Amino acid sequence: MRSTENKKFKVKAIMIDLDGTLMHTAPEIARASNKMLAALGKPTLDEWQIESYIGEGAHVLIKRCLTGQVAAEPDAAEYAEAQKLFFEFYANNAAESKPYPNVVEGLKAFKKAGYQLACVTNKPASFTLPLLAANDFMQFFELVVSGDTLSKKKPDPDQLIYICEKLGVSVADALLIGDSKTDITAARSAGCYVFAVPYGYNQGQRVDAGAVDALIDNIGDALNLLH
Repeated sequence: MRSTENKKFKVKAIMIDLDGTLMHTAPEIARASNKMLAALGKPTLDEWQIESYIGEGAHVLIKRCLTGQVAAEPDAAEYAEAQKLFFEFYANNAAESKPYPNVVEGLKAFKKAGYQLACVTNKPASFTLPLLAANDFMQFFELVVSGDTLSKKKPDPDQLIYICEKLGVSVADALLIGDSKTDITAARSAGCYVFAVPYGYNQGQRVDAGAVDALIDNIGDALNLLH
């Protein structure tokens, strides 16, 4: 646990990212992505490469797999076919992903401490809800906001603001725990605190400690910084 100021934060609600924070989803995403590429007659990619594309939703991931670039636009017809294939393949294995170590213990500790919890992800609800249910995680969350719940998703702040409104708390009294610059940008734009774990998917980069309120080794360590 590394908090640059060794300060404590007062919050009422904790929002937690899914991919790369709660769940190690890269293996299943990579398998579905490579099946998609193979079906299109394209070379498959290493898992680490696909992992570096995770974080801004499935549509961005698919574009990056097709082009091999972070911001390039693929052929429209090929992209449409790729979307269909990816969603078909990923539907078959999305719920197989497992939580990172200490995640279950952390969620239980948050609930015991009385915090309102929400899961916020860029993953579509059709994958998010079965994955959470398969791991018996729905019991922990008052609210789940997926990538298609609203018209915008992280790094836009809309999902975080929406969650706070639904939970009846000020954004200033909320914390987002995530793993990437996508989470950090959303939290800063919304005006809530943000902690980051070091083990997730930040497009192949280390999380900048100066960009977050704290770096924590696992989600449960957040409790040591809250009061």
